Amino acid sequence: MSTHSLAGAWTAIVTPFTPDGSAIDVERLRQQVRFQVDGGVRGIVPCGTTGEAPTLSDAEQDVVIATAVESACGSGCLVVAGAGSNCTSHALERHRRAKELGAHGGLQVSPYYNKPSQEGLYRHFMSVADGCDLPIILYNIPGRCGVAITPETVERLARHPNIVAIKEATGSMDSASEIRQRCGITILSGDDSLTLSFAAVGASGVVSVVSNLMPRAVADLCERCARNDFAAAREGHAALFPLSRGLLSLDTNPVPLKAAMALLGRDCGALRLPMHPINPAHMPKIQALLAEAGLGAAGMTPGQGRRTGCSTVEAKGALA
Repeated sequence: MSTHSLAGAWTAIVTPFTPDGSAIDVERLRQQVRFQVDGGVRGIVPCGTTGEAPTLSDAEQDVVIATAVESACGSGCLVVAGAGSNCTSHALERHRRAKELGAHGGLQVSPYYNKPSQEGLYRHFMSVADGCDLPIILYNIPGRCGVAITPETVERLARHPNIVAIKEATGSMDSASEIRQRCGITILSGDDSLTLSFAAVGASGVVSVVSNLMPRAVADLCERCARNDFAAAREGHAALFPLSRGLLSLDTNPVPLKAAMALLGRDCGALRLPMHPINPAHMPKIQALLAEAGLGAAGMTPGQGRRTGCSTVEAKGALA
């Protein structure tokens, strides 16, 4: 996986479950991957935050990754599989498994709950990088993990040939700017609303939530940034910003995303606890955000709705 191949729009794809949440809906996952391929994204990221990875068993993660790889095969769309853990030996095991399943890279999140020191973080990621030659995309998300990978530590880690990129979900322009000044590692924004801002300081793309809904628009924004056509990029950013900012302000990701997908007739099944269905009072706001973005419940295909903490039928009722 080259630095060039990492640039652009990456979709942090949802994990579709059956209506009762007991199993993965493999056919719906295939449909979602094909939707992303048709939308022109550079790659997909299964088994991440948006994919409710903490609720997936190792065997289920294998199914999701294998299905994503199979569904994207031959399209040019790459797969970077979530493979992280707060146990270093388990993270290495999952990283090796992602490679066996055909992933092009592995997303390695900071160990959560443990709250390691910077030296602990360094040794954790280096152990995975030394133990498997599958390219690593670091995942810096202190809001979820309780600890940030500092720019100094990123600089040290970037010297390893298997550590090729970082998903910066810090929301900090200062952090992204300092990382760029310190080293040449590929930076991907972890926040849709900051894709343009991060590009201005040297980021190469985004790992997007909103692209589950609008892959072509997110891919176009990244292409405009890559061309340094920031006038056009500002227009794309302005069109996406209300949805990017507004959707995830209503509840924790992926709760409002799955509700929005249900409204659009692309229901992805239940949420797994501890994720809980969205408050029905938020549904009109989600519909308004979708309409502002040029989407809407009118595009639903009859019979496609099942359950997403708010099924298509329930979504219609909430809006009545």
